[in-house]
Amino acid sequence: MKSGKKTHKATLECSPNGPYLVKGLENLTNSKGDSLPTKSLVALCRCGGSGNKPFCDGTHTKISFSGARLTDGTQDHRKDYVGKQITIHDNRGLCAHAGFCTDSLASVFRSEEDPWIDPDRAKVEQIAEAIKKCPSGALSYTVAGVEYRDQDREPMITVTKDGPYAVTGGIELLDRRRGKGASAEHYTLCRCGGSKNKPFCDGTHWSIEFKDDKN
Repeated sequence: MKSGKKTHKATLECSPNGPYLVKGLENLTNSKGDSLPTKSLVALCRCGGSGNKPFCDGTHTKISFSGARLTDGTQDHRKDYVGKQITIHDNRGLCAHAGFCTDSLASVFRSEEDPWIDPDRAKVEQIAEAIKKCPSGALSYTVAGVEYRDQDREPMITVTKDGPYAVTGGIELLDRRRGKGASAEHYTLCRCGGSKNKPFCDGTHWSIEFKDDKN
């Protein structure tokens, strides 16, 4: 936090087969940049069916939503791509498939090639900026023996366009196991209801064509 600002401790909890319960949150925005109302406790839909997105309206009980994690965890491992000046760390098990890395720096992040990351095909500064855009925390990097993974941001949840909740600023996620090398400062949470890696987004919203025209 920047000096002179009041520090607020925000927490996020996954209720059993129900919404995300967020306490102490002051900044909630949608993909249009509109501020959404918050209070001491906010219930955010994670079944994908609420008629009042992003807020829960109880639909999860009507559709028998399950918050179970179905993935076998085989992709939950970090791979290091070692370059001459920078090492890029990647955990495919955390990826939300937002595409910011491939869209902003296709010379390094090459979705159709193997290996898909080449850390020597751009300047260190360019790679660092691309990795900072990663909302899920799947990517981080090391320069001169120091790993750079988190950023200094205010606690915020952004309702992304037809996609997950992008959580930033170190909002504490209670009682959930994180993947290897996962960031506690930023992560993405499923809101379409279809992820096999609940509560985290795995990109399923793309394949099921999840829509939220309001946000």
